[in-house]
Order: sequence, then C-alpha cells, then structure tokens
Amino acid sequence: MMVSESGKNASLPEAEGLAWVWEQVSRSPLESLWDFQGVSVWLVLKRTGKAAIDDNLFSRAAELGYYFLFALFPTLICASAILGLAARSATAIYVSLLHYFALVVPPAAFGIVMDTFNQTAAAASGGKFLLGLVGALWSASVGFSAIQDGMNTVYRVRETRPYWIARGACILVTLLLSVSVTVNLAVLLGSDFAAHAVWGHVAHRWVAWVVVITLRVVGWVFALLMLVVQFSVVYYYAPDLANKRWHWLTPGAAMGIAGWVAASLGLKVYLHYFNSYSLTYGSLGAVIVLLTWFYITGLMLLLGAEINSEIQAAVVERQGVVSKE
Repeated sequence: MMVSESGKNASLPEAEGLAWVWEQVSRSPLESLWDFQGVSVWLVLKRTGKAAIDDNLFSRAAELGYYFLFALFPTLICASAILGLAARSATAIYVSLLHYFALVVPPAAFGIVMDTFNQTAAAASGGKFLLGLVGALWSASVGFSAIQDGMNTVYRVRETRPYWIARGACILVTLLLSVSVTVNLAVLLGSDFAAHAVWGHVAHRWVAWVVVITLRVVGWVFALLMLVVQFSVVYYYAPDLANKRWHWLTPGAAMGIAGWVAASLGLKVYLHYFNSYSLTYGSLGAVIVLLTWFYITGLMLLLGAEINSEIQAAVVERQGVVSKE
C-alpha cells in the first residue's frame, strides 16, 4: 500500500518526514497494541486529538451516520419479508430481539425502527423480499465503503484493491456483522427466557436467584464479547494495509465501545429530561434523534481506529529515534 501523499493534512515537509512512519505502520503492524514501548498515554491522546481534527473525523462520522440510516430501512424490509414468508411466529421472535436495541437506542428513534418493521412485516411478499435484499446489500456496501475510506484516512493509505474486491468485501463483512448482531440479540433473549423459566420452576429462592443472576451475567458477557469481535472485524478488514494482524481487543476498540455505550446512554438520559427535539424539528424529531445516534456510532468507530493508528505511529517514531541514537 502507498502512504497518502498529503499525510495527515500536514504541511509538505512534515508529511514527507513522516511518510516512513506510516509506511512502517502499514507494513509491520505491532504484535500487541497494549505495549506502548515507552510511549506515554498522554502523548497518544494528544496525537489522537490532533489527528481527529486533521482527518476531519467529525464530518466523516456524519457521512457514516447518513449511510447507516440509508441502509437501515432496506435491511428491515428484507428481514421482515424473509420472516413473514417463513412464519408469523418468526416475525414475533425477531421483534423480541429488536427490543434489546432499546437499551442503547433512544425511545423515539427506536419507535421509528419498530414502526417500520411492523408495517413492512404486515405485508411481506416475495417481491418485497427481492427488492429489500437488493436495496439492503447495495446500501450496506456503500456504508461499509465509507468506513473503508475513513479507515484508510486514519492509517494514511490509499485504496488499491480492485473495485469488485473492495465492494465484495463490503457485502461479505456486512453480512457477517448482521449475523453476529442477530446471534448477539438471540443470546440475550435466550438468557432472559432461561432465567424466567428457572425462576418459575425452582422452588428454593436462593438457588433460583443464583442461577438467574448467573444466566443474565453470562448473556451480557457474551454480548460484550461479540461487540468486541464486531469492532475487531471492522478494524481488520476495512483499512487497505499492506500487512494485517488480527487483534481480539485493542485500546481503540476498548475506548470506542466504552465511548459508544456512554454516549448512547447519555443521549437517552438527555432526551428523557430535555425532550424538546419535537418542538424544534416537529414530526422529523425522531428521525433526527436516530440520525444523531448513528452519528455517535460512526464517530466512536473512527475514534477507536484513530487511537490504534496513533499508538502504532508513536511506537514506530520512538523506535526510529532510539535506533538513530
């Protein structure tokens, strides 16, 4: 892969001076991103803040938010058509799965998702399935393509993969993420169902409490692990690096997940106590809230990648300075 000539939107002399750093980051990824090798955490945070501004991550997050919203409704149409053609009971089960999104999605935004799904599920047909499938795949591929562009900017590389390979990877990774999210929600639903069953059939209350708590903890731990895997999949497949190394959990993923959960819950709390968006936006208020949540999701995803790239760049620079000494 070739490092971008403009570097981090830095001046030309600075970009030329740092080109070898990003070339090394692309070709020789670190074995562990948790080993800073003498680089201070404060330096990484400063570099990340500057890079986020230079790379225009806030505007790129808005772009991702739009594509996420654009891909949502064709995906729901496709899912509702598949389930509607299979069995109405399957549709009811899927509705139960979607309700777990209410834990992080603001109520007004979640209401839009559920209304759209219920309306499309009520009139599921083969034609709608085909239309939804084509629309979902195309929209998802465009959305993940935007993620690829963002990750390439973060790592200072150009996209060199042929169009059909890059777009095919977008579709395959999106399908993989969709399946993993469904499995994640299914495990949460299964753990809750098992907990209710145990509570209703175990006579000894102390034993029932222990089993119920254990089941719920296992379900949420699995959900967290799947979220980590989903971030890792995006960070591995999206950037067009010369050499890639799989990392199960990186500092960027940890910060991105923590920031996403905190920001999502903060948005819910804010809208609960300061519910004035409907006065400002009218009937579009719920759409604005959903788009805001997607913006937060995209921003946390990009910031996590920025942290990972800056850790590697800082370590490479330090190694270069030490070797010169």
